[in-house]
Amino acid sequence: MLGVIVNAAAVVAGSAIGLLLKKGIPAKFTDMIMKGVGLCVLYIGISGSLKGENTLVLIISIVIGAVIGEACDLDGHLNRFAEGIEQRFKKEGKEGPSIAEGFVSASLLFCVGAMTIVGSLQAGLSGDNEMLFTKSTLDFISSIVFTSALGIGVMFSAAFVLLLQGGIVLLAQFVAPVLSDYVIAEMTCAGSILIIALGLNLVGITKFKVMNYMPAMFIPIALCQFM
Repeated sequence: MLGVIVNAAAVVAGSAIGLLLKKGIPAKFTDMIMKGVGLCVLYIGISGSLKGENTLVLIISIVIGAVIGEACDLDGHLNRFAEGIEQRFKKEGKEGPSIAEGFVSASLLFCVGAMTIVGSLQAGLSGDNEMLFTKSTLDFISSIVFTSALGIGVMFSAAFVLLLQGGIVLLAQFVAPVLSDYVIAEMTCAGSILIIALGLNLVGITKFKVMNYMPAMFIPIALCQFM
């Protein structure tokens, strides 16, 4: 679990630095920076989505994931949770991205991809944390940039990193047999589609309830066993 803890700590540390930088950025530049980050997020999503090999797996995953997410109202639960935090941390009358927006955006960006899954499996199966340490460095730098644009919500994504990656480490002995390179590629593809949706939201083009699509990232684990 050392690599997972270091990764979560790196996100917190980077976010803290990003918050300090954010205080020195004039308000008129905040919207421009956020849209610039949105364009970068779109690039990350498009790059990851090209790793998928089976379009049918992607389509079915998104449909089933959306149904599950909407039925469970994941977005609603997240926003109600974030509103409680927001009342405590957000200054009265201050405009900008919500805590929920920063939390969801950063959580997906930090947890979607082969490094998250493979690195956590290596840590759980052999105690090798090298890949997670490398990911921690990347997430540290990314969290500085994203927090300066999206605010304190990015810092709270460290809890999601700890929960997801820690869960994979603990379950590594059980899930490793079904997480082939093919499955990981399809999970990355589905997650990257959600990142594209996030990028479109950040740029201001759409208003996707991205959290309601989150289950789609895990549907390929089952689908790829039959397809």
